[in-house]
Amino acid sequence: MDQTTTRDFSPYRVFTKEAWSHLRADTPLTLNEADLVRLRSLNDPVSLEEVAEVYLPLSRLLSYYVEATQELYKATSRFLGSKEHKVPFIIGIAGSVAGGKSTTARLLKALLARWPSSPKVELVTTDGFLLPNAVLEQENLMNRKGFPESYDRAALLAFVSDVKAGRRNVKAPVYSHFYYDVMPGNTITIDRPDILIFEGLNVLQGSRPKDGTIVPFVSDFFDFSIYIDAAEDALQKWYVNRFFRLRETAFRDPGSYFYRYSQISAEEAMETALSLWTDINLKNLKENILPTRPRADLIIRKAEDHSVDTVSLRKV
Repeated sequence: MDQTTTRDFSPYRVFTKEAWSHLRADTPLTLNEADLVRLRSLNDPVSLEEVAEVYLPLSRLLSYYVEATQELYKATSRFLGSKEHKVPFIIGIAGSVAGGKSTTARLLKALLARWPSSPKVELVTTDGFLLPNAVLEQENLMNRKGFPESYDRAALLAFVSDVKAGRRNVKAPVYSHFYYDVMPGNTITIDRPDILIFEGLNVLQGSRPKDGTIVPFVSDFFDFSIYIDAAEDALQKWYVNRFFRLRETAFRDPGSYFYRYSQISAEEAMETALSLWTDINLKNLKENILPTRPRADLIIRKAEDHSVDTVSLRKV
């Protein structure tokens, strides 16, 4: 028998939710229902039980990674004879629109910040690094918003590089989903956190230049990466459901960029939501986001009801 047909060549160890939950050990859950309501995104029904089963064990794992990385940094500094400041541990979170990246990022920020050592944890999304709508319109990229070419990649790279280098008061631009645009002059300041969570659609992208030239990518600065995964039909369902919930809430404000969608019929709204999903978000998923999944250190796979089905951890 050809042994290649029976051996497992996957670089991941795959856990059911039940098996993964046992890895929580005795880690206490310090979040309550009020915290969860504040942290979870619209149309993301994550429960406290699932937080304990999935995200608490993950925070425990990350605590080990952070400690090990800090020790490695100290060893390297001793070897080099340098006395540089401690650099932050950077966690990248990627995945499709409507998949639950934002909820995962906020949950991990809250859980990690409540370790006994009380580390300083910051969260930044790549939305702020999108090119302004005026630039996207000028370059005919409005229908490619969220695709790699719609970001200020130089600014993205400079930000992550500066944070990783331990520089003080690094600024990141702010994006408004209400106005669907970058807010001019608005920034957040990141000042030497212990942990930085960096969340976005395409943060795990990389390159393999044929001539061996080093082309740095944001993902090169990550110490750990997570991909939120789900079937395409589930992602479409979640996207459409979220669109209709926003249509009944935020879109009703006349100041919203999407106000017009609250004024059309339900049939037109469904047609619009499906078109936006198929022509923009699904295309981006297939072309750019999904191909980065194998680069992740950990993959959280969700079932159609949004609950976590499996957790895949890259073998060390």
